[in-house]
Amino acid sequence: MKLGLQLGYWGAQPPANAQELVTEADTAGFDAVFSAESWGNDAFTPLAWWGSSTERIRLGTSVAQLSARTPTGAAMHALTLDHLSGGRAILGLGVSGPQVVEGWYGQPFPKPLARTREYVSIVRQVLAREAPVTNDGPHYPLPYRGEGGMGLGKPLKPITHPLRADLPIWLGAEGPKNVALTAEIADGWLAIYYTPRLAPMYNEWLDEGFARPGARRSREDFEIAATCQVVITDDRAAEIAKLKPITALYVGGMGAPELNFHAQVYTRMGYGEEVKEIGRLFLSGRKEEAAAIVPDQMVTDTMIIGNVDEVRTQVKQWEEAGVTMLLVTCRNVEHMRQLVAAVNPA
Repeated sequence: MKLGLQLGYWGAQPPANAQELVTEADTAGFDAVFSAESWGNDAFTPLAWWGSSTERIRLGTSVAQLSARTPTGAAMHALTLDHLSGGRAILGLGVSGPQVVEGWYGQPFPKPLARTREYVSIVRQVLAREAPVTNDGPHYPLPYRGEGGMGLGKPLKPITHPLRADLPIWLGAEGPKNVALTAEIADGWLAIYYTPRLAPMYNEWLDEGFARPGARRSREDFEIAATCQVVITDDRAAEIAKLKPITALYVGGMGAPELNFHAQVYTRMGYGEEVKEIGRLFLSGRKEEAAAIVPDQMVTDTMIIGNVDEVRTQVKQWEEAGVTMLLVTCRNVEHMRQLVAAVNPA
């Protein structure tokens, strides 16, 4: 099982020990390190900074938001990072949600699947550098010929020759249509709230994408990187209790009441009634009550918690379900070493 260090996005300040963690991950056998963006820091600059002091670890965005930059802009970031790191970049992309897209970026959110397809197509054109980049789709027309323009746009190829035409593009996806699209056009799936219990359902979605004409990958060479808290403890119940407020936050507060993708994921897991009640309590300000009604299994479905032997058994279950990489968070270097020893013992 590969390990990826998920450093996520920053809070009010940059994480104090991030460089230490990245340095240790590079030598401890982690396959990749990932940064993210919401409406604060960007996802690419930290990777360039941290990557300058590492030698082998891959550098991925998990995720860079589509609405934060144009497709050609994202391709420029990716090819630059790939050159600076000697071919270690992973471009992880995601659509985010309507609250962020329309509230922060000032762009319309509808048609996320069509936007994703166009976006990835343009990025791949830039990386291939076989011809001037053009796109006839309605979301990212190149050259621009729309209202308000001068009509002088010229199709261009990147000045800088990309290091790799096949720089991997992974997509963050939660719903069935988005996961199928990911299997069709991407090199990997950044799965959030993955649970091995529903692997047969995920496999149906993935197989639909792999079976489409022109699909880029097959199951044999497609990566599934699942975000997963791995907690090594002899007091499993106490750790589950600590994690319930996080679950309640994402189910009840991370998204509009009318459209919360995280809540939809847990509803598909079979927690429809719990999701409704958690959302009601959370949005009324009763956050502690919302956390208190989160069932234990709602936490353990998507996380690995237990003593060393239990952790190893559960990691094997995730691997057998198709996961190729666990994206984990680490408090400090010692925690990281414990995870490495537990997940991949020598």
